[in-house]
Amino acid sequence: MQKLLAIVFMLSFTTSAFASEVSKENPYKMIEEAAQITFDRFAREEAEIKKNPEILKDIVREELMPYVSYKYAGLKVLGNYRKKASRDEILEFLEAFNSYLITSYAQVFTLYEQQEVIFEPAKPIDKEKILLVGVDIMNGDGPPINIKFKVRKFAQKDEQGKVSHYDWLAFDLVAEGISLLDAKQKELRSILAQNGVPKVTQMLKEKSERKIVFKNDEDVKAKIQEQGTGE
Repeated sequence: MQKLLAIVFMLSFTTSAFASEVSKENPYKMIEEAAQITFDRFAREEAEIKKNPEILKDIVREELMPYVSYKYAGLKVLGNYRKKASRDEILEFLEAFNSYLITSYAQVFTLYEQQEVIFEPAKPIDKEKILLVGVDIMNGDGPPINIKFKVRKFAQKDEQGKVSHYDWLAFDLVAEGISLLDAKQKELRSILAQNGVPKVTQMLKEKSERKIVFKNDEDVKAKIQEQGTGE
């Protein structure tokens, strides 16, 4: 299960690329087109990454996060606990949550081994606001691993505050029927209940500062688990 979730988190990198190159208007096309850009960059910078794994944080920050609504995901994690926090505390939590995701995803990206990926063909989009976009990860001679990206349509407003268009952004992944966002909610909410938002924010900041290590290091699996990506 740990290996499966590691691959799932690795594939979450494929939901983004440079914002100017991939349109957010169609979630199916966004995921497929951005995947190629992400993998191409990984291959292009592989030698440098091996020398300095911290580069992976830059790749995640630049290629992934423009296509992930970390604020929406973070607010869902906070749930009703945000009512007990000030606006500044919530904003600080969201920024820490973003940094935490970058470090966690970058660490799991070290497990990428050039797996073949097959994307679900695009389907007609009617009035849906939330969609699941399927991806099959080829697993050698074994059956393919299927995951689903959970994406949501977000209204984008112009300078006058009027809705100008809609963008699709990822906010969750589902593997074997398990929502990773739900798992993260359960993990952090117990700490929120005991210690409050500021304490969790500080914890996320400390985890986001951890160095990236490759899987040939003895403690890499332990580091992934500590960051909450290997459960």
